[in-house]
Amino acid sequence: MQHPDLKKLCTAPSLLDKEALTERIDALTDSFSFLHHGILGQSLLGQSIPLLTIGNGRHKCLYVATHHAMEWITSILLIRFVYDLCQSVRDHAKIGNLSPERLLETHTLYIVPMLNPDGVAYQMHGVEQNNPIRDRVLQMNGGSEDFSHWQANGRGVDLNHNYDAGFWEYKRMERENGTDCASPTKYSGEAPESEPETAALCNFIRMTRPLDGILSLHTQGEEIFYEGGLTPTARTKRIARCLSRVAGYKLSRTTGSASYGGLTDWCVQKEGIASFTLECGRGKNPLPHTDASAIYCRLREALFLFPTML
Repeated sequence: MQHPDLKKLCTAPSLLDKEALTERIDALTDSFSFLHHGILGQSLLGQSIPLLTIGNGRHKCLYVATHHAMEWITSILLIRFVYDLCQSVRDHAKIGNLSPERLLETHTLYIVPMLNPDGVAYQMHGVEQNNPIRDRVLQMNGGSEDFSHWQANGRGVDLNHNYDAGFWEYKRMERENGTDCASPTKYSGEAPESEPETAALCNFIRMTRPLDGILSLHTQGEEIFYEGGLTPTARTKRIARCLSRVAGYKLSRTTGSASYGGLTDWCVQKEGIASFTLECGRGKNPLPHTDASAIYCRLREALFLFPTML
């Protein structure tokens, strides 16, 4: 039976922390028996990291949102995508020329809507009094209680620099720049996959081989990154061009520190998986949650068609 407030919950742009996300996931799984809710792992502070699975086809692809705390608007986008997909299956409705029912016969979609729940809690609500490392986190934040620009996880590690792809070269850059300590952004951690969030995601990717493709949602810039530090294959170029055409986002190359330690970099370099970073929306981070509907409408077709491009 469909949850009475499901459409409003999943389509109205609003603040989305872990508690609100759980409410939406519960409503979705109550309404759609073919959507499965699992747990990817635990965050540093013990919050569960949701993993949604839909479809049972042999082709597998993964969507990941909110590596960075102040980019939680990307979680809204994936929840809206899951709602639209499930509703289309139930209504036997097509998305353009795509049949979602047929898609889920040939593909299995894995969705991690919020990889960094601890960081999101900091960014929205600050650090709670009972947080065991509260004093240390406040020190990382320059003594300020304003965490609106916090990117990192619960102990000041930037999750999208914590993958084993140019990691040690990035550590050298940190030392040279004097940024080799926990902070709101850019600190890569003590070692690749040192953080429970990235370790859980990497373990899932390794256990789920072969994955046909990965889409990682960030903000902002309306760009697509896909090279991962290597010369892209003809297949990867083709997929990237398709994504660019459908989304209307430009294809770009990473530069400087952004070229090291990211999920896309690791998947391309170490796992051989076609992986793409979407920098969603345009403006200044954190993007206002009121932008979510316009961003989603522009990306909707690309999110649906991504599995068919692989």
